[in-house]
Amino acid sequence: MNKTGLDPAKVTPSDLTAAIKSGWGIFRAAPLPSAAYASVAALIGLLLLYAVGELGISPMSLPFAGGFMLIAPAMLGGFFQLASRIQAHQEVSLATPFSAFLHTPLQTWMVALFCAFIFLIWITDAGVLYSFIIGGTDLPYQLPWFLQVDESITSFWFWGALMGSVLAFIIFCISAFSVPLLFEGRVGLVQAVHASVRAVFRNFVTTMLWAVLLSLSILIAIMLLPLLLLVLPVMAYASFALYRLVFPQTS
Repeated sequence: MNKTGLDPAKVTPSDLTAAIKSGWGIFRAAPLPSAAYASVAALIGLLLLYAVGELGISPMSLPFAGGFMLIAPAMLGGFFQLASRIQAHQEVSLATPFSAFLHTPLQTWMVALFCAFIFLIWITDAGVLYSFIIGGTDLPYQLPWFLQVDESITSFWFWGALMGSVLAFIIFCISAFSVPLLFEGRVGLVQAVHASVRAVFRNFVTTMLWAVLLSLSILIAIMLLPLLLLVLPVMAYASFALYRLVFPQTS
């Protein structure tokens, strides 16, 4: 028996297309608030890229970009609030997502803090791997290093991605559906995490495909930073739409 009181529905890969279309539709309904809220993440990304460039460790930009997926749950409440208000045909403003972020439930912050802890593990392990494989070579954040990637850099990215995928999988299972469940106040923290893990494994192929699409789109958007202002909101709204398919609201 499902102790959470929530039975995750089955979804298929075709539902991902519908979710992305829904995400695009919500973005088009509120492009300015969406982009303004996403600009916070873009600014953080810009500072990180600048830092790794100044330190001459530019290949670390990919682990940092990938690790963004681990701390993104902290921002999702703002996007979910926009999505909920737009779907309810309510007015939204530039302040709407920021206000929702400031009123993020404590239990959601607990999930976000756990994700941040895993992010620190991710970056620490990536740093150790970087020192072993690449060492002290100075690689500022300039196009030549990115266009002339050598064997040591590709090896670092490969092993870093392999190592990070395990941590990313854990975080995805825990947060993919628990964050929107907590946002809507449908269950408590333990029940939300339990329901999220059940939903991922019940729809394993579809959710893993979604995780790959989500990761690649955000990764590319961070490396081409202005694109994040579009991609992050659309994928956040699409995640909310997918959640609504897996856990439909009951009357």
